[in-house]
Amino acid sequence: MEYLRNLGSAAVSTLVQKSGINLPFTLGLKVSSCETLWTLYDATKRDDGTPVSVFEYDLVHPLNKSTVPLARNALRKLRTIRHPDILKFMDVVESDSAIFIMTERVRSLQTALQAMPPRGPQEREEWLLWGLHRVSVALAFINDSASSTHGNVRPESIFITPSGEWKLGGFEILSNPRDDLAVLYTMGGLLPDAMSYASPEVKKSGWSVLKDGPIHAADSYALGLLLHATFNPTDPSPATVQPPHPPPQPSSRGAIPQSVFPSFRKLLNPNPKTRMSPKVFLDIGMAETVGEGSGFFSDNRLVKVCGGLDHFSLSSESEKGTLIRMLKDSASSFPPEFAAFRILPSLVSALEFGGASATNIVPLILQFGKNVPPDDCSRTVLMPLVKLYANPDRGMRMALLDNLPEYADKLEKKVFADQVWPHLQTGFSDTVAVIREATVRAMVLLSPKLNDRILNNDLLRHLARMQNDPEASIRTNTCILIGRLGPTLGYNTKRKVLVPAFSRALKDPFVHTRVAGLMAFMATSDCYDAEDIAGKVIPNVAGATLDKEKKVRDQAFKAVELFVKKLEAHAATMPETVFTEGEGTNTPESMPGSFSQTSIVSSATGAAGTLASWAITSIGRKLAPNDLQSTISSSAEPLVAVLSAASVAPTITSTSPGSPQLKGLQLGKNNANIDSIAAQVFIESSTEDNGSWANDTSHDYFADGDWGAFESAPPIVGPVPKPAVKPGIGFSPSNIGDWGSVLSPTSINNERRLSNPRSMTPQLESRGKRTSSIASSMVAFSPASSARSTPIPSPLPADSEKERTIKPISKEEKAAEMARRKEERRLRIEKLKEQKKNFAAAAES
Repeated sequence: MEYLRNLGSAAVSTLVQKSGINLPFTLGLKVSSCETLWTLYDATKRDDGTPVSVFEYDLVHPLNKSTVPLARNALRKLRTIRHPDILKFMDVVESDSAIFIMTERVRSLQTALQAMPPRGPQEREEWLLWGLHRVSVALAFINDSASSTHGNVRPESIFITPSGEWKLGGFEILSNPRDDLAVLYTMGGLLPDAMSYASPEVKKSGWSVLKDGPIHAADSYALGLLLHATFNPTDPSPATVQPPHPPPQPSSRGAIPQSVFPSFRKLLNPNPKTRMSPKVFLDIGMAETVGEGSGFFSDNRLVKVCGGLDHFSLSSESEKGTLIRMLKDSASSFPPEFAAFRILPSLVSALEFGGASATNIVPLILQFGKNVPPDDCSRTVLMPLVKLYANPDRGMRMALLDNLPEYADKLEKKVFADQVWPHLQTGFSDTVAVIREATVRAMVLLSPKLNDRILNNDLLRHLARMQNDPEASIRTNTCILIGRLGPTLGYNTKRKVLVPAFSRALKDPFVHTRVAGLMAFMATSDCYDAEDIAGKVIPNVAGATLDKEKKVRDQAFKAVELFVKKLEAHAATMPETVFTEGEGTNTPESMPGSFSQTSIVSSATGAAGTLASWAITSIGRKLAPNDLQSTISSSAEPLVAVLSAASVAPTITSTSPGSPQLKGLQLGKNNANIDSIAAQVFIESSTEDNGSWANDTSHDYFADGDWGAFESAPPIVGPVPKPAVKPGIGFSPSNIGDWGSVLSPTSINNERRLSNPRSMTPQLESRGKRTSSIASSMVAFSPASSARSTPIPSPLPADSEKERTIKPISKEEKAAEMARRKEERRLRIEKLKEQKKNFAAAAES
C-alpha cells in the first residue's frame, strides 16, 4: 500500500511540475482501479483537512485515447447534475496529462460488500434495500427530471459514503436524447464489459436503438440486474439475460426478498415498452399499504429514519416524537457507520438550528456518539456540543449539564477554557435557580479541566456569591464543591478561602448546609497547618457542638475529635522547651505562688485560682513597690476601691485561707503590692501608642463577606483601627485569629455596665480606665478568658464619694506627669539591663 501511495504522490508531483497548478487536495492511498476508466484515491482537502476522494483519468495512457470523450462527458454531467443521492462533485484539476475530479469521501460498492462485518440476515436485507432505494431515487431523478439515460448502472458505478449511504456515479455515457453531444448512442459500447449489463434490445440492435425507445428502458433493466447482484453476489447472472430472455423463476430468487421479487421480474421484462421504470418501482416500494409485492421500501427501518431526519424541521410534534422513540428503541441495532455518520449529524443539525427538544436530542447524540471512532469523536460529537453552550436557551443548557457525565472526560483543557467556560459561568448568575444549581453541580465533573486562573480566581468569586444564594440547596452544594476543590487550590488560596467559606456555612440556617460545612472541614483536614487548626479551625467547629440540631452536634464532635488528634500528633513532634542549655538563666524553674509550668490542674476552679495567683505574684516579683510609690499614690485608693467592689469572692473563697498560693489575693494584707502592680501596668500601657491593636496591620480579605476578593484586593498600607467589640460576638471568618475580640460572659457583663457613662468620673476615664481594666481582668480570671490578649474594662463602683471629690488635673499637668513617668521608666529599664549584664558576667566567671 505504501508503494501505491508513493505512486500517487509521484504522479501529483509530476503534474504540478509540468503545469504549475496548485492542487486543492493532498493525495493519499490508492483505493482501487475502477473498470470505468478511473483510478480512485483517498485524499485530504488542503484548506480544512476534510477527507475527500479523487478520481484520476490518465490522458496519456495509450489505452485511454478512445475513451477520452467518455471521461470528459462524466466530468461535465457530474458537475451539472446535483442530487443528494448522486456522487457529490467538489472540484476538478485538468491538465494535458490527467483529469482529477475531487468528490466527497467514498469507496466502491464491491469493496464495501467485501469489507462488510458479519450481520444477521435481517440487518443485511435492510441495508441492501435502503441502498437500492437511494439508487432508485437517483435514477428516477435522472430519467424524469433530467430527461436522460444513465446507461451504466452496475455495481462499479455505485459508491458508499462513510455513513453507509449509496451514491450513484459512473456518468461516462449519461446522455439526453436531445443533446447534440450525447455519447450513449454512438460510444456506449466503449465501456469495459458494456454488454454484460446491456438490455436485450441493445444486444439485438445496438446502442442507437435507445434513442427512439423509452428513456428509462436501459436503466430499468440494469437496475434489475443490480438488484440480483447485490442480494446474490456469488450467483451467476439470471437466465433472462440470454435469448430468448425467459422471465425469472421463483426458484432463482435466492436472497431477494419475497416482496421485491414481483417487481424484480417486471424490471427484467424483455419488452422495453412494458418494462417497469425506476419511478414505478420506487412508488410501489414506498406504498403506504404493505402487501404482497409493495411497501418494501416504506416498511424499511433505515428508510423511515432517513426520511424522518431529512424532514425533521417540517414534521409535526407527533411525528418528531415517533422518530425519537424509534431512534431510542433501535439505537443499538443500526449499522455503526449509519448511526455515527448519518443519524448523528442530522440530530446535531436539528438541535443547532432549532425545531428539536434539547432534552430528547442531546441524550441521543451522546448515545450514537459512542459508535464514532476516537479520531472522529472530537469533530463529530464534542465540537457540536461545545458550540451549543453559546446558545442562550435554558432548556439547551440544562440538557447539556444533565448529560455532562457522558462527555466531560473527553473535553480538552484548552477547549473548555476558551469555548465552554466563558458561556458556562453565566449560569452562576442566572435568575432561574435550577440553572444555578446545575452549574454548581457541573463544576465537580469539570474541575480537572480548570486551569489555575479559573480555579483560583474566577470560580472562587462565583462560589463566594453562591454561598449567599437564597436557595438552601445551592448553598449546600456550593459548600460541598469548595470542599471537593480544596486540595487542588494553591497554598495561599487554601489559607485565605477554606476556613472563611466553611465557617460561613456553619452559620447557615439550613441544617444540611451546616452539616456540609463540618464535613468539608474534615475532608480538607490535610489542607491546614497546625497553627491554623488550633487558632482558626477548632474555634469555629467547636461552636457547632451546641447546635440546636443533633445531626449537626454529632458531626461537630467528630470534627473536633479529628482535629484534636491532629494537634496531638503534631505536638508530640515538638520539643519540650524552646530554651537550650545556657539560655534563659533569668527564668526561674518555678514561678511564684507555687505555680509550676509542669503542673497540670484537672478542674476549672483550680485552674482559675492557680492562674490568677500566678499572674499577680509573678508581676509583683518583677516590679518593686518602692519604685512606683510616688506615682501610684494618686490612684492607689480608687484602684483599691475598684478591686474591693469587684466580685472576686468565688475565686478567693474557693481555696483555704492557709493556702500559700492565694496570698497575693488577700487585698487587705498586701494593698501596696497590688497598687504597685496596677500602677506599673498603667504606666507601661500609658506609654504605648494608642494600644497594642492600633498599629496592627493585619487585614482579613474576607471580612466583607466576599472572600472571593482575595485575588484582587489591594494591599493594606498603614494602621488599621481595631473595631469596637460588641456584646455577643462569636467566631466568624472576619475575626479568626483575633482572640481579643472573643468575649467571655464576665467581660460581656462588664462592658454592659460600662456602657453607662454616669458610672465613671472624668478623672477615672482619663487616668484609671486601663488600670481598672487590668486589675479586674486579673482578679476575675477564668480559663475562658485566660487566652485573651485584649482585656475588657471591669465595672467601676457606682457610688464612690471619693471619686466624686477628686480634683481633675489640667492638660499641662497631665502632660508633665506623663513625661516624668516615661523618664522614670527609661531609667528603670536601663538599671535592669545593667543588673542582668552584671549577673551574666558573674555567672561566666
